[in-house]
Amino acid sequence: FFLTRPGNPRIRHALIHFSKTTLCRVAVVTDVVRDGKPVIGYGFNSNGRYGQGALMRERFIPRVLEAEAASLLDDTRDNLDPHKVWATLMSNEKPGGHGERSVAVGTIDMAVWDAVAKIEGKPLFHLLAERYGARYGVKQANRKVFVYAAGGYYWPGQGLEGLEREMRSYLDRGYSVVKKKIGGASLAEDCQRIEAVLKLLGPGQRLAVDANGRFDLKTAIEYAKALSQYDLFWYEEAGDPLDYALQAELANHYAKPMATGENLFSMQDARNLIRYGGMRPDRDWLQFDCALSYGLVEYLRTLDMLK
Repeated sequence: FFLTRPGNPRIRHALIHFSKTTLCRVAVVTDVVRDGKPVIGYGFNSNGRYGQGALMRERFIPRVLEAEAASLLDDTRDNLDPHKVWATLMSNEKPGGHGERSVAVGTIDMAVWDAVAKIEGKPLFHLLAERYGARYGVKQANRKVFVYAAGGYYWPGQGLEGLEREMRSYLDRGYSVVKKKIGGASLAEDCQRIEAVLKLLGPGQRLAVDANGRFDLKTAIEYAKALSQYDLFWYEEAGDPLDYALQAELANHYAKPMATGENLFSMQDARNLIRYGGMRPDRDWLQFDCALSYGLVEYLRTLDMLK
């Protein structure tokens, strides 16, 4: 089953506001019982996309429910097989068309993996390391992962004081990297906002900025030149995520780290970014989002492609 909830009506970034966006939460209820209760796997799609309940109801959930139970099980374990479930979800789908369907599939896939890990009685990161670590040179599960606090949206009456208060709250919670939005104000105002945050940072603390794909090439370069004066952690998603030529050209104007890939939906999209986007292995960041891009099964295919 799933729920759809509206987004935050006040905040916005360079391209969209969140008053009408929705998100989906999915629960996969299994027949495995632990401590007197069924094991349930949960998944959700982020508020950066709309909920895909209609696609789930019309196409993807019926395919799983109509499949023979044995066709969804792992041959060597008494558990679901996420790869077989994913193949069932994507049955009768054409190649290409990597739009919002990837969110529907990815959200269900997330819930399936959560159920599988719970049935095995292991954290998902541990299970993934056991099953796939050897393919990527990982000898054991690592309990540490890099995280940062993403915020700095634009909202009414915020001002520099409101931005500083928000960013200080992240730093006080122990985050060493914080991120704020750019492109929703003038370049001059965005620089003021950047400088206000930079003044808050102590040793070992960094700021990243995110344009959410708003800029054309001319504007992306203008921002690149202005941002070059700062020691930023990265300059994220300057232009449309599929405009690989823009990303490649931008590398000629911005020597510091850049990041993109969050809004690519398939392994093929990821491969084209790497082939044609001018991403520099020594400094740039690939940001593929498992939940938005067909889930962990497709993400593992992407990792295989990157090897």
